[in-house]
Amino acid sequence: MNASIVENRSHPRLPDLLGAYHLANQAEKGTPVAAVAGLPDVYRGEVDDPAAAFTADTVLLATPPGHDLPAACVVLKAAHGDRAPEIKRLWVAPEARRQGLARALMSEALRRAAASGAPAVRLTVWNWREEPLALYRSLGFETVASWDERPDLLCLEKPFDAIERLTPDAVRAHASDGLAALLLDAVDSGASVGFLASLTASEAAAWWTGAAEEADRGVRDVWAAHGPDGSLTGVVTLVRAGAANGRHRGEIARLLVHRSARGRGLARRLLATAEAHAEATGLGLLVLDTQTDSPAERLYRGTGWTAAGTIPDFAADPAGVLRATTLYYKRLG
Repeated sequence: MNASIVENRSHPRLPDLLGAYHLANQAEKGTPVAAVAGLPDVYRGEVDDPAAAFTADTVLLATPPGHDLPAACVVLKAAHGDRAPEIKRLWVAPEARRQGLARALMSEALRRAAASGAPAVRLTVWNWREEPLALYRSLGFETVASWDERPDLLCLEKPFDAIERLTPDAVRAHASDGLAALLLDAVDSGASVGFLASLTASEAAAWWTGAAEEADRGVRDVWAAHGPDGSLTGVVTLVRAGAANGRHRGEIARLLVHRSARGRGLARRLLATAEAHAEATGLGLLVLDTQTDSPAERLYRGTGWTAAGTIPDFAADPAGVLRATTLYYKRLG
């Protein structure tokens, strides 16, 4: 059985967990206090009223299998301006350690940070805390330039998928590997993206080679997301209308995220990137269509797109079954 993780900044067990965290932290720093009442005001405020202290943040609690009360907590501080979201207050009660609670909480916090669209997440850790530091390293955190100059405090950051606009030559370079793999993965998972299940790798690569030619002519822009290992994890394209009376308009097409990278907000980030570029380059209206009742509809509705209508039997899905499509539009500016 796995630990149960819930979000609840008002849980009655949370003050005890936060209090234990701060008392232990003060002792480690060489400034011990006997009780919560002796903590610095900012820390005592967190213990006294976590709901108010973390009103804009995400507080997660983990309950070990077979137990009724949480034994661990972590706080994901919301991003502010250019500052990435930050993981803080990771604590596991001593009696509940060695059960994977810290890793489970960190994994969920990372999932939520990525799903928010943040390009990275950060944290700080005292350099003598070897076990937490080993956990953070194993999760992909790396030491970065300090934003907190306290002695012995390390600043760590974990980058999420990086998004870049591909040149036509870069599209060609990735056509037969990463980009073709994204298209094949989408079709294999049942997405209606213009191809049937019989799509081959060479056909997928040929489609992207054609997209590179469109990019050469200024008709199509392409953005790709790269995972930390350099592999392509997602792609989106923006097609500009060619008619003289439609040059204010563009179409979002081929928004694809590999199944291994879904659930962490990458599609939202890719879409936002294409939208921002469209607006910056003078487009005032975007359109798209997507299979009716598909998961993609939740994304578009949740990011300000308006449904304009549904067309029955518009296109076949990969299995060859005719499906309805819903047309969407979004005004920019």
